[in-house]
Amino acid sequence: MEAPTILGAVPVLKEFPPYVTYSWLAMAVLIGTAAAVKSKLSLVPSGLQNLMEVFADFFMSTAESNIGHHYGEKFYPLLGTIFLYILVCNLFGLIPGFESPTSNINMTASMAIPVFFIYQFYGFKVHGIKYLKHFMGPIQSVAAIPFMMFMFVLEVIGHIVRPITLSVRLFGNMVAKHILLLVLAILAPIVVPSVILMLGTLISFIQAYVFMLLTTLYLAGAVEEGH
Repeated sequence: MEAPTILGAVPVLKEFPPYVTYSWLAMAVLIGTAAAVKSKLSLVPSGLQNLMEVFADFFMSTAESNIGHHYGEKFYPLLGTIFLYILVCNLFGLIPGFESPTSNINMTASMAIPVFFIYQFYGFKVHGIKYLKHFMGPIQSVAAIPFMMFMFVLEVIGHIVRPITLSVRLFGNMVAKHILLLVLAILAPIVVPSVILMLGTLISFIQAYVFMLLTTLYLAGAVEEGH
C-alpha cells in the first residue's frame, strides 16, 4: 500500500528523524525544569533553584563582560537558552540508548543560522545603515576607497562563513566525541567507564560554552560602535 501523499506527489512522513525527537525531548526537559523551579521559588535558594541561579549569574556576567551592561541584560536570556539547550542535547549522547541531536548537522545548522540573522538584525537596528561601516575596515576616507571595498568583500565572506563554522564545529566535535567514547569503551569496557563519562561530560560543557561565547562575541561586534 502506497504512503499517503500531499497534493498527490509528496509522501507524508510517518515519523520524525531521531535528532528532531531528541531535540523536542531536550526542550521538554528545559521547560519542565523551569516550571519546577518557578513553582517553588524561595528567597533562600536551595537544590535546583540554587543551581539555576548559578547558571543565570554565569550567563549574565558573560553577557555583560563581553557586550556591556545595557545590551548584556537584553541578550543574556538568549545566551542562557542556547547554552542550556545545547548542553542537554550533548548530554543525551551519554545516556545508553539515547542519541545526541547535536551530532547531526541539520540540528547544529538550525541554531547557527538564526544566530547569524539575530546579530545582523540587531546590528542594523542599533546603528541603522551605518552598521555597514563595520564591514569597511578602520580607515574610511576617499583615498582609502579601494582598501574599503577590499575589506568589505572580506568581511561579508567572513560573516557568511560564521554560521557554517558554528554548525560544523559543534557537529564535528560531538561526532568525534561519540567515536572516541565508543573506541575507549571497546578497548576498556570495565576499566575506564567512569573516565569515559567524565570526558564526555566535560566535552559537552565545553562545546555548549564555545557556541554561546561565539554567539556573545558576534552580538558584541554587531552592537558596538564602528571605528
